[in-house]
Amino acid sequence: MNHTNPMPPAPDITIDGTGLLCVTLLMRIRKAIDSATPGTVVHIIATDPAAPLDLPAWCHMTGHHYLGPVPGNDPPVYALRISAHALPTKVDAPWRPTVTD
Repeated sequence: MNHTNPMPPAPDITIDGTGLLCVTLLMRIRKAIDSATPGTVVHIIATDPAAPLDLPAWCHMTGHHYLGPVPGNDPPVYALRISAHALPTKVDAPWRPTVTD
């Protein structure tokens, strides 16, 4: 029985976060996906050692679908899919959902 994760789909958008800390990377991701349509696949190049924890947590918090690491890449690449039901986040703090009244 094979329990490996399938290869994430090819990207519609690729974000290069090489050398960025996750805080700055999340700001770059938010800007890049702001007008993306649901279902868009995003590959993120991330060298911050916290990325394997921060990216799935951010996806969980916002409602995007974390697809996991893309095997065979150096530097590491992670994939997500834009959700139609994702929560909007603050421009200057994409780890904080905006509050609507």
